Amino acid sequence: MRELRIRVLVGVFVVAGVLSWAGARLWNSVGTLPGVPMAAPIVLAMIAVVLLATALSLRARLKAQRERQPDAKGVDPMMAARAVVFGHASALVAALVSGMYGGTGVFLLESLDIPARRDQAIYAGLSVLAGIAVIATALFLERVCKLPEDDEHDGTGTAPTT
Repeated sequence: MRELRIRVLVGVFVVAGVLSWAGARLWNSVGTLPGVPMAAPIVLAMIAVVLLATALSLRARLKAQRERQPDAKGVDPMMAARAVVFGHASALVAALVSGMYGGTGVFLLESLDIPARRDQAIYAGLSVLAGIAVIATALFLERVCKLPEDDEHDGTGTAPTT
C-alpha cells in the first residue's frame, strides 16, 4: 500500500477550498448561503480521537511484541492493514471536507458583523482545525503500522554494497 502524500492532501484541500469559496459566492448572489453544521467539527474531532486511540493501541501492542514481553498480544496483519486503510480514507475525506469548510469560512470572513455568519465562520474554522487533526492522526497511524525496512534490499531491488 502506498503512503499518504502530503502534496495530494494539500491539493485536495486547496481545490475543495477554492471551489467552495466560488460556490459560496455564487450561492450568496442567488439567495442565502447554506450553513455550516455545528456537528461538523465534533464529528471530525471524534474521527481524530478514534484514529489516535487505534494508533496508540497498535503502537503499544507492537512495542510489547518487539520486546517479547510475556502475555504480549500480537497484532493481526489484516487488522493493521484495515486500520491504515481507514486512516487513508479518513485523511482524504478530512482534506476534502476541511477544504470545503475552509473555502466557506473564507467567504464568511467578509460578513463577520452579522452574528449568524460569525458563528458559521467559527464552526467552519473549527472544522478545518479538526480536519487537520484527522490528517495528522492518520499520518501517525500510518507511521505506527509501517513495516521496518528490509535490511537486504534498499527498495530498488538491488542489495546494498558494503
